[in-house]
Amino acid sequence: MIDPHADAGLPGYAEHFEAPEGYLDFARYGPPSHDVLDATAAALAHSARADQHTVDDLMRAEPRARAAAARLAGTDPEHTVLLPNASTGLFHAAFGIPGGTVLVPAGDFPANHYPWRRTAALGRAEPRWLAPDARGRVTPDTVAAALTDDVVALAVSAVDFRTGHRADLPALRDLIGPDRLLIVDGIQGFGIAELPWQIADVVVSGGQKWLRASWSTGFATLSDRALERLEPTLTGWTGIEDVALFDDREHPPAAGAQRWSITNLSPVTAAALAAALELVEATTVRAIEARIAARVDQLIDAVRSCGGEILSPLAPGERAGIVSFQVPGTDPATVGKALHAHEVTPTVRATSVRLSPHASTPLAAVERVRAALTSLR
Repeated sequence: MIDPHADAGLPGYAEHFEAPEGYLDFARYGPPSHDVLDATAAALAHSARADQHTVDDLMRAEPRARAAAARLAGTDPEHTVLLPNASTGLFHAAFGIPGGTVLVPAGDFPANHYPWRRTAALGRAEPRWLAPDARGRVTPDTVAAALTDDVVALAVSAVDFRTGHRADLPALRDLIGPDRLLIVDGIQGFGIAELPWQIADVVVSGGQKWLRASWSTGFATLSDRALERLEPTLTGWTGIEDVALFDDREHPPAAGAQRWSITNLSPVTAAALAAALELVEATTVRAIEARIAARVDQLIDAVRSCGGEILSPLAPGERAGIVSFQVPGTDPATVGKALHAHEVTPTVRATSVRLSPHASTPLAAVERVRAALTSLR
């Protein structure tokens, strides 16, 4: 059984949320906080009473969200840009590389595949697909085996969406050296894992998962090296200098990360993202990470006690918030039905089941999982 004292810490954090007790699918979607709901409602209500000040007032949410994202990423607002999702950032990065080879994990989430397939079709950067090791991980050794002189960048996920395995970003940075770009999809780790984001040249993240800002929210951070080397191929009218000067001339791209802006984003979603990021700051990533790690340990114990086989890393330092598993001899769809019957929300895939708790997940969710898996015996 679970240690009743293991639920200490983070007083008041769970009160910001109302997700059901058995919701364990944050790696897919994170139900937003009351803070996000209030910020969204307030922005929409303000827009419904529009006057000569409304648009300017609402647009103040964008620099607020950008500043919060920058602080959490270890950079500054000039190196940060808001985006509608992580995929937009990956396309910006991909189309910014004029040529050469980019190393990409073959088993990565498709959002990190299609930008490189599209650039290759246009004769720009070519992907080289990295085969995972025997445990399904992309490690410095797998990258080193594929590293040749024509490689100009490495594009990886900070946390693997299938297993929760954390990429060793410092080792990868040291391996590829300063002359190649390190592009990181941070969506499965940003805000819940203390990772050295500042050592990457590009970090992209959407806000709809662990950040709990809901859909159409996200951002990217760019290093000086990225700003120097990536061509602003997809820069739009809001990503230029003198953006408010309509003189029928082509303006140069903005000096900082704002050059990745294509058009104005919704100030409503910017307000939502700002509220979500500021809640993470107030709680601290360290405290959130510690609570999630405790829940992951408890879920692993529950699954193993019921005969489940864990596919995620067992060492705490090698994983983030994801527990993937199989029940030998039982189809994942059947496991999913048992979990649903006990009001647990997992991700069910063809070969595995994924549980992903957050810092607000109560201990009772673990017991629901244990009861569901016990029912399969």
